[in-house]
Amino acid sequence: MHTLIIGFGDIGHRVANLELALSHSVTALIRDKSKINAAREFGVETLSADLDKPETLAQQPLEGSRIYYFAPPPSTGTHDSRMANWLDSIGTSKPAVIIYISTTGVYGHCHGEWVDEQRIPNPTADRAKRRLNAEIQLSEWGVQHAIPVIRLRVPGIYHPDRLPMTSLQQGKPILQSSDAPYSNRIHADDLAQISLAAADHGKAGGIYNVADNDSCTMSEYFIKIADAFNLPRPQEVSWEEAKQQLSPGMLSYLKESRRIDNRKMLNELNVKLQYPTLDDGLSDISSI
Repeated sequence: MHTLIIGFGDIGHRVANLELALSHSVTALIRDKSKINAAREFGVETLSADLDKPETLAQQPLEGSRIYYFAPPPSTGTHDSRMANWLDSIGTSKPAVIIYISTTGVYGHCHGEWVDEQRIPNPTADRAKRRLNAEIQLSEWGVQHAIPVIRLRVPGIYHPDRLPMTSLQQGKPILQSSDAPYSNRIHADDLAQISLAAADHGKAGGIYNVADNDSCTMSEYFIKIADAFNLPRPQEVSWEEAKQQLSPGMLSYLKESRRIDNRKMLNELNVKLQYPTLDDGLSDISSI
């Protein structure tokens, strides 16, 4: 089996490691040429290409490959031109399956309600609109060409190097718990194994919410991390104070609240989470 990974960041590396362990050959499409040697040392073949430059996308090993598309959309707008460029480059090749990592942000503000895959997307932030646009482009292409496309809608990803430690160490405040929205997350190792499970067991055209079993508020998330690493708990502030003290990016996340239902993922993809709760993940990370 051959695997092509488009977007060879942290999750791409983790997926590659799992695929290599199965004795599958892996190729990574990489834009930053300075990262090519490291990828090769990892045991991965490389293809130097840029999704913003369609002329560089020739000669991808697509035929019969299972493809993980992890590349982010452009940083502005509501359209994913990178996905459009990539789909145009495929030509008559027939991949075995395409796994796309999207975001639970496509659901928009759900007022803290539980959200399953039947929920109609209603993104409010442009970053989520770009992801939904990519989903639509890819799913329509899959139907047109009879190629299985599976979409994973993913919340916040955490791992040892992806925790808000700097914010906590600098004493930045959080929104008071009574006003804090629900948030959702998944450990990076679990996301990697779920990606492979989707390639193995996902249904063509399927959408799967990806999350652990532990939906808590954004403020609880920061407090649990502070406690796990013996840091002072952050000061809680009102909405009015938050508007003055928190970044626009953080404020945009605080304006959306939803609890992600992961039962379809667990049942259909036959997934057993390594870190079913945030406490499980933090316990493992803090012991390193």
